[in-house]
Amino acid sequence: MKLTLDSLKETGAFTGRPVEKEITWKQGENDIVATVYIRPLGYHSAKSDILSSNGKVDNVAGRIAASICDEKGHPVFTAEDITGEADPERGALDGNLTVALLIAISQVNDLGKTKS
Repeated sequence: MKLTLDSLKETGAFTGRPVEKEITWKQGENDIVATVYIRPLGYHSAKSDILSSNGKVDNVAGRIAASICDEKGHPVFTAEDITGEADPERGALDGNLTVALLIAISQVNDLGKTKS
């Protein structure tokens, strides 16, 4: 195969539109339900993974920031929003929400599943 934009499109080498997912997490006594958009793993997550291997970004925060986006694919968070560094007064993202986002990211990307 000759590497061109057209040949890459034909092979599915681009991540395409974000995937809509509904998540639920516990916030105190309340169950919170939200719709999120998840960008399938691709360039943004690879960039985050490289930055985390160099110690420039927290790996989990970078994965969430690279994956969670709006319906047009624009990022919702920075890694610093997740860790609390962007606004120390606000603090880090809630643990239950963090886990719900990571589960949704893994579901969209079939992480941890073996295919027969």
